[in-house]
Amino acid sequence: MTYKHEELGLTREQVLEMYRYMLLARRLDERMWILNRAGKIPFVISCQGQEAAQVGAAFAFDRNLDWMCPYYRDLGIVLVFGQTATDIMYSAFAKPGDPNSGGRQMPGHYGGKRFHIVTGSSPVATQVPHAVGFALAGKLRGEKSVAFTSLGEGSTNQGDFHEACNFAGVHKLPVIFYCENNKYAISIPEAKQLACENVADRAIAYGFPGVVVDGNDVLEVYRVFKEAVARARAGEGPTLIEAKTYRLVPHSSDDDDRSYRSREEVETAKKRDPIILFSAYLRETGILTDELDREIQDAIMKEVNEATEAAEKAPFAEPETALLHVYKEE
Repeated sequence: MTYKHEELGLTREQVLEMYRYMLLARRLDERMWILNRAGKIPFVISCQGQEAAQVGAAFAFDRNLDWMCPYYRDLGIVLVFGQTATDIMYSAFAKPGDPNSGGRQMPGHYGGKRFHIVTGSSPVATQVPHAVGFALAGKLRGEKSVAFTSLGEGSTNQGDFHEACNFAGVHKLPVIFYCENNKYAISIPEAKQLACENVADRAIAYGFPGVVVDGNDVLEVYRVFKEAVARARAGEGPTLIEAKTYRLVPHSSDDDDRSYRSREEVETAKKRDPIILFSAYLRETGILTDELDREIQDAIMKEVNEATEAAEKAPFAEPETALLHVYKEE
């Protein structure tokens, strides 16, 4: 019998690494909520429920060649591209060790040249034209790099998204547009955001493929991304991928989702938690045992605990460093 990960060319070690990244993203996210409620960090913007959509996508790219323009929920993406648990906690505590901005930006504003992650702005969808610019630059230089950008389904109604898609389609640029459709644009349900069934249906208007994928299935997400990356490297242009997923927690630590969705709806969604689904797959294939799972879980909690302690103990930035990372240093 051939299992799905084998059909995709993924080894036992690679799928365990996927599982580890998904768990690390979840445990970091959970820890940040605890720290926020304890009054130790000011803000959390969560990835819970979207780990499979993020890790499956990130694994399809070349981390030394391709460029990421992620959105604020993409903790799983940036972990795969090299940011550590300590990096994430430095950002949460707004400490100078934060690789994104030296602790000067809100959490979720990921960036860092050494990670191939392009610094983003706060207005939603502004990262999409940036990705198209990176794709154009790569094409003009004769490189084989692919640019990636992601956003929520609500953000696909912004002008930046449509302008970027149109330009990329006209010039057949090596870029992948990724909609992580978690059903809510803050409190607005999907039915009040879109007149069409799928965000991916919009791709036809720009002359490139649109693909819908189960965002809770990490291997299926990996499969569609591998195909899209291959298309882009072959000079066949962009792809719009829409992952159907679900945000398991409020929009942010400042939101109360009880005002716009029922507890029954959330509990139903938790039954398709992507981490539970992938754990079940790994056990079915004999890759994951109870003993190995405990080892992985213990190692991740140790990593999260050490990252939290390091960031909490680190000093805040001195006032005279306020202009660091704002202007180019000579």
